[in-house]
Amino acid sequence: MKALHTAEITKAYRGRKVVDNVSIKVQQGEVVGLLGPNGAGKTTSFYCIVGLISPDSGKVLLGDEDITSAPMYQRARKGISYLPQEASVFRKLSVEDNLMAILETLRLSRHDRRDRANRLIRDLGLETVRHSKGYMLSGGERRRVEIARSLVIEPSYLLLDEPFSGIDPIQVLELQKIIFDLKRSGIGILVTDHNVRETLAVTDRAYIINDGRIFRSGTPDQLGNDPEVRRVYLGENFNLEWQSGRWQVPETEGSSLKD
Repeated sequence: MKALHTAEITKAYRGRKVVDNVSIKVQQGEVVGLLGPNGAGKTTSFYCIVGLISPDSGKVLLGDEDITSAPMYQRARKGISYLPQEASVFRKLSVEDNLMAILETLRLSRHDRRDRANRLIRDLGLETVRHSKGYMLSGGERRRVEIARSLVIEPSYLLLDEPFSGIDPIQVLELQKIIFDLKRSGIGILVTDHNVRETLAVTDRAYIINDGRIFRSGTPDQLGNDPEVRRVYLGENFNLEWQSGRWQVPETEGSSLKD
């Protein structure tokens, strides 16, 4: 399997390094978090992987292939899909037509397009809203449509930018289940989010960026119990519990830190 990874990427603005020799790796079939304090360089690192920002030095690689200079549409053709934080559904199109609008850009027969749209609607639990217009959807429904759209190209990797933002707790749980299902299907997922609790609940491991560098990396358990990670980012009262087969943060002790 081809890993998606960065090799010592660096980015500076006006002489200040906001990303300094950052190396990140994501394998297919795993969920990796990218976290860090406000202004630490996390978002810039993420956007270098997405293709929205070009690093000054270092490389973004898919397996042995250098994709550092590849625009986003070429990365998509190579199996890297991106879900932005901002709403991206077509507000005046139905859920079904939102998917078909993307599917029509692919070299598929009419039957195959319809079949893939039906499968995504079923897999993402969108049957009851398939004929609803984009502007009628709740935050959670909109997010599921956006994920369905990002899966149209059948990617090997999915880059999630703030997926838990703006949705209620029930929808968070549904989205976490979707992420686990995508992982089981073999998709590699890189997720960055303000919500530490929700993110660590779905990740196999995570990177903590601070002052533009990888400060720590490890499993949620390792990071949650690291005194320096607590001091710099999570807070001294941060705690993890193993519940329902995954690490979770007790509601009374969860971190509310924003990145």
